[in-house]
Amino acid sequence: MTDLLEKLARSELKLGIIAGGQLGKMLIQEASRWAIVTHVLDPDPDCPAKRIATRHVVGDFLDFDTVYEFGKEVDILTYEMENINIEALLKLKEDGYRVVPDPEVLALIQDKGLQKIFYSQHAIPTSSFVCYESRTDIEEAVARKELRYPFVQKLRKGGYDGQGVAVISSASDTLLEGASVVEKKVEIDKEIAVIVARNSAGETRTFPVVEMTFNPQTNLVEDLFCPANISEEEKRTAEALAIEIIEKLDMTGLLAVEFFVDIKGEILVNEVAPRPHNSGHHTIDAVLTSQLEQMLRAILGLPLGSTEMIMPSVMLNLLGEEGHRGDVRYEGLEDVLDIEGVKVHLYGKHQTRPSRKMGHITVLAGTLEEAFQKADSVKSIIKVKSCQK
Repeated sequence: MTDLLEKLARSELKLGIIAGGQLGKMLIQEASRWAIVTHVLDPDPDCPAKRIATRHVVGDFLDFDTVYEFGKEVDILTYEMENINIEALLKLKEDGYRVVPDPEVLALIQDKGLQKIFYSQHAIPTSSFVCYESRTDIEEAVARKELRYPFVQKLRKGGYDGQGVAVISSASDTLLEGASVVEKKVEIDKEIAVIVARNSAGETRTFPVVEMTFNPQTNLVEDLFCPANISEEEKRTAEALAIEIIEKLDMTGLLAVEFFVDIKGEILVNEVAPRPHNSGHHTIDAVLTSQLEQMLRAILGLPLGSTEMIMPSVMLNLLGEEGHRGDVRYEGLEDVLDIEGVKVHLYGKHQTRPSRKMGHITVLAGTLEEAFQKADSVKSIIKVKSCQK
């Protein structure tokens, strides 16, 4: 038995989590089932994870000293977002502290340009791309006719939840400032995702493929459903690509892989995230092992759990309504809880604003069609508003 598992068996294992948003909170909820001691680092004194973490350290996860000192206090350190001081994580690894997933993997994934280069080097299907250092470089490439509309511009670093991405259809559209990846605009038929886990023994497991619907204005997931409405061959292809990526990264942990299915049926990798992901929230209620439990199993070197689907499901993000800012109020909560198969997850954020993720709802049913019918009812009933408009 490793020292980590010995500490787990004695209920003494200290897990450090960088960032205490909803993903950190949900990971702590899962860790509490195994009596794991949880430390969370987040600059928000009222972050969602604060109320359930064993210890909350208020601090900046972009500050080297803060991250380094936090990592020294725990037995194993992980994270629920990518925008972290990577030098501190690399120093912790160098000094013998456990950081999982590996900081070198995070360094690659933090940079969308390096991600795309990695796919190209390993013959992993993805949209064609060019990296540019500045907005001016992109404008000059357009002027030289080396770059043609339409295209998608993504900032290489710092983008999150639809931020840092712009679809550029003509010269009248506004380019983003900063080093960017410019991709050929894919004619998308569907957007799907696979979450794959890999433990230190090299065991891998994929979760059932999900299909996602995005809001065209916010670029946020409005809902997803499982199983995805794709062929068995497409499912096998997506799952095999997810396994190929995590193995070629030599990564231990949990990896969410987002794909485009174009109008010709080709499956293209969009981007990845080395952490629990919005596309896996339904697994808490609809799969035998949740993405959160699977992450713990993977990073602790335990056998991976079954990813068998319990029931078809639709997951809805609860987003703040337009025109509402301030103390949150959930309208219609009691009515949706009266619908059989509806599972409500609130993140504990006290302040709402337009399009802010405030929670999610998973709708379970015997068939996907029935789940969609219930989900439509839920969407028409529940609203995330402020107490004072």
